[in-house]
Amino acid sequence: MPSILPPVRFAVKEKLLRQLRRCRNAGLRLRYLIVINLLNGRGAYLTAEALGVHNTTVYRVARRYRARGEWGLLDGREDNGAAKLDERYLDRLYVLVRSSPQQQGWRRPTWTRELLVAAMLCQTGVRIHVATMSRALARIGARRGRPRPVVRCPWSPVAKARRLGAIRHLLATLPRRHEAVYEDEVDIHLNPKIGPDWMVRGHQKEVVTPGQNVKRYLAGARDVRTGLVTWVEGERKASALFIALLGQVRQKYPQASVIHVILDNYRIHDSKLAQAALAGFGGRIRLHFLPPYCPNENKIERVWEDLHANVTRNHNCGTIEALLIEVREYLWRENRIRAGLECREAG
Repeated sequence: MPSILPPVRFAVKEKLLRQLRRCRNAGLRLRYLIVINLLNGRGAYLTAEALGVHNTTVYRVARRYRARGEWGLLDGREDNGAAKLDERYLDRLYVLVRSSPQQQGWRRPTWTRELLVAAMLCQTGVRIHVATMSRALARIGARRGRPRPVVRCPWSPVAKARRLGAIRHLLATLPRRHEAVYEDEVDIHLNPKIGPDWMVRGHQKEVVTPGQNVKRYLAGARDVRTGLVTWVEGERKASALFIALLGQVRQKYPQASVIHVILDNYRIHDSKLAQAALAGFGGRIRLHFLPPYCPNENKIERVWEDLHANVTRNHNCGTIEALLIEVREYLWRENRIRAGLECREAG
């Protein structure tokens, strides 16, 4: 079968081989290999099979080589002008993705690639294809995810800043015989929280749920200095659970003259029972309430997030007792790790 390329001198083949050895671009190397195979008398289909490409690719490269010679092997897209996805474009796209379409004057509440193309055209005058937008989103590290619901603090910014500033100052200037803890409660459900997990294509993991849900509650206190967690368990999230934790904290710090408790505004923290218990503690425990809806300021919230991620999410415990065993083991283990770190830092 005759070659689809005309014969050339030996020196031309040698030059092509030298260029192939110097080339570091994968696409350009492939085109050199196609031409060299064809010039050595191998047919288009055999060349395509040997190099793992389609035969139409072989014909296209051969056509370009016949028309333009070695220059025809270069990527023709390099002559398209300046790249559209430059730093300026990507910076604007990064800012745009961090906002919502409605903030930019569009009626749709969530971004699509098509809408991003249109919005960026309005802002930059640069039109790109939807597939190019996919590459642009990958380059800025964007991903499709589930937004986090938040509730805004009803206080004025000044009042919120004043309260948070007072608590931060207290913790920064904590006297030697004073202790401070972050306090909060967490729900433990027998029906597991469903969370993302790695899965292979075509197979979706299953999480078996008992059906009839059973709840238990933990009230915990995280030491501001050491990070160690003290907790109590209960069947109801009531004032008795909170008071039991305060008693546990008071026993944990027998030498402390004052124990400061930073906590949220949940009703059990300021009930009549809680106030009576505080009066019975003789002023050794003082409560410092955070502004409403400020969970990021309560450092024990991170403990509960890690607890859900490591224990309760997608769990396969058949009873609430088995689940609570896992919860205790996790908290004990984390306390041992934290205590070990504290010892090493002290040493």
